[in-house]
Amino acid sequence: MTVPYPLKAIRYLQASMFYTGYTVITIIWGTLSILLGWLMPYRMRFDFIIGLWTRMILAWLFLTCGIRHQVEGLEHIPAQPCILFAKHESTWETLALQNLFRPQATIIKKELLDIPFFGWAFRMLRPIAINRKEPRAALKQLIRKGKERLAEGIWVLVFPEGTRTPPAEVKAFQAGGGVLAANSGVPVLVIAHDAGRCWPAHNFIKSPGLIRVRIAPPISTEGLSAKAINARAHEVLTAMTQELAGAPVSAAADAAA
Repeated sequence: MTVPYPLKAIRYLQASMFYTGYTVITIIWGTLSILLGWLMPYRMRFDFIIGLWTRMILAWLFLTCGIRHQVEGLEHIPAQPCILFAKHESTWETLALQNLFRPQATIIKKELLDIPFFGWAFRMLRPIAINRKEPRAALKQLIRKGKERLAEGIWVLVFPEGTRTPPAEVKAFQAGGGVLAANSGVPVLVIAHDAGRCWPAHNFIKSPGLIRVRIAPPISTEGLSAKAINARAHEVLTAMTQELAGAPVSAAADAAA
């Protein structure tokens, strides 16, 4: 469906306002975080740097672009931090999930830590930064640091598809998340959402609306291989993604029930 030019112009103006505020907030907050963050204990530092920053950005997103969200399945979140398998289709979830699960160690490309202000502040939060050009070394680092973070009571966020995917699609999972789950023995929490409708990847213009986030019951990993964990989580994520898209749910729906 073609968007009328006047509406498209409004959307472009709204997105311009959002990114202007996003940049200003990030520079100011990133500078404050670098100056003050090192004085704080880790959990307070995470809330100050990421918790407050993401809340400001999401509030500004609502004011400028009319994008809000609701979360279903909060009752499924276990008391102890575990591994999060989240759908990756937008920039939005990288903001919202940081605020929903705190403190958190995210699996990221190590190049992101070199981004001015954002990367410099993010480096202080102990993410698991890997070099994708060296997959074997990256997998060993993921297992070692992932287990360390979980033992310290820190959530570990994995985007199992590896790259952003179009809305309503779920790509094959990479091995890393399943391997970490099999080695640590902690549950996996699968998270689906439809953020791509409002904030499409690689698209400047945003669309107002409600982003729905759905959290599935935890998947027990005890006695399961990495391959079996990934297969089970993929079934659950596929079913929830189809449900959020309003598409016919396949046999995978039975696995999510």
